[in-house]
Amino acid sequence: MAVLSICTVSIGIGLTFYLYQTFYVDNQRDLLLLQGRNLEKVYEEHGEGESLQSRLDWSSENSDAEVIFTQNPMELSASLPYDDSLRESLISFEERQKLLRGETVTMVRKHPMFDQDILAVAIPLLDGEVLEGAIFLYKPLEDVYGPFEGIRYILAGSMVLLLFLVIWMGRKIANQLVMPLKKMEMVSEKMAGGDFSKRIYPSSSDEVGSLAESFNRLAKYLEEEESNRREFLQNVSHELRTPLSYMRGYTEAIMDGLIQDEEEKEKYIRITHQETARLSRLVNDLLDLAQLEGDSYPMNLEPIPFAQLIYDVVERFKLRIEQKRISIILQLDEEAIIEGDADRLEQVVSNLLDNAIRYTHEADQILINIKQINGKTVLTISDTGRGIPKEDLENIMDRFYRVQKSRTREEGGSGLGLAVVKQIIQKHNAEINIQSEAGKGTSVMIEFDTMIFDE
Repeated sequence: MAVLSICTVSIGIGLTFYLYQTFYVDNQRDLLLLQGRNLEKVYEEHGEGESLQSRLDWSSENSDAEVIFTQNPMELSASLPYDDSLRESLISFEERQKLLRGETVTMVRKHPMFDQDILAVAIPLLDGEVLEGAIFLYKPLEDVYGPFEGIRYILAGSMVLLLFLVIWMGRKIANQLVMPLKKMEMVSEKMAGGDFSKRIYPSSSDEVGSLAESFNRLAKYLEEEESNRREFLQNVSHELRTPLSYMRGYTEAIMDGLIQDEEEKEKYIRITHQETARLSRLVNDLLDLAQLEGDSYPMNLEPIPFAQLIYDVVERFKLRIEQKRISIILQLDEEAIIEGDADRLEQVVSNLLDNAIRYTHEADQILINIKQINGKTVLTISDTGRGIPKEDLENIMDRFYRVQKSRTREEGGSGLGLAVVKQIIQKHNAEINIQSEAGKGTSVMIEFDTMIFDE
């Protein structure tokens, strides 16, 4: 940035001097030529005489230029006219040849007497093709550059000030651009090492600030995902450890002959079988959840008579319902048709009905209702069980979340059923709402779009 600023300022100063040289100095040369042409015109009209001399005197007095008239151009190549002590020439041999050919000569060179550079013009005076004399006009270059001297110092000072300003602004802009990027680099290295807690606090609201905010959102998302991953692994390991420890302990006891009583042995085998079934359900739920959480999981959507699907699921639970002497009240709109994946929706209804049966007291009732309202098909499953405390409702559909962990495990829950339900409902663009009150029961409502067939 500093190098670029210096180059910019240098180019600016050089360009300024060039423009001065091009316009001002060339303008002075043109003035000398104009003055010389006027004198040449007087010579052509009046010849050498009083009129020419008067005009020469007037030009010397009223202009900055010195004017020399000579009828012998050789004097210009010898020295100053009328001064034999100087031997350095005002014009060179080549320039004198140009005068002989009738060409005007302009030059910048050192004055032989005053030891200073001059700007000069030599105009030949011709009679036909014969050189009769020359008019030589010159002025010190100090007079030409003098008016620019003050401007030059002002310009140089301005350029230096501009240089410092550009460097200061460049450093400030660089800090605004580079520092957040360096912080992002540092945070990204931390993230690569598994630390997602670092954040970037931008000092501006420009594009870099927006990038920093996006980076923070990414870090927050990764931090949450990492936390969920660790929690998930902890929960899975805990859920797997319990049935596996039961199974290993009971099977080792049977194999080592520690249990001789046949009735006791049968009891332990039955417990092992139950834990095997629980482990199987847990693995299946984990596989279902892993598939459903992916965006690419396909849903086989087709028109479904929703009431018939409910009848089929209730029939599969008939034995458990009779064992607990639970009354199932069905209020189903037979005309309700929805679009969905039949297998997955059966899984939803099965999980919800399984929970309702599990937590409903013996001889109580469960209500299953389907009705159509304003183009929506609403499924409601209500039980009169123990209910869910208000503080747990918000998290009830999270993976492995349990309201009462120990008692729920004894009753066979994996803590994944409602999480699977949630994912399937989202895949169907439906909405689920759970209302519950501790000690009074739970009501689950799912709202689907009703299919409308053209007549």
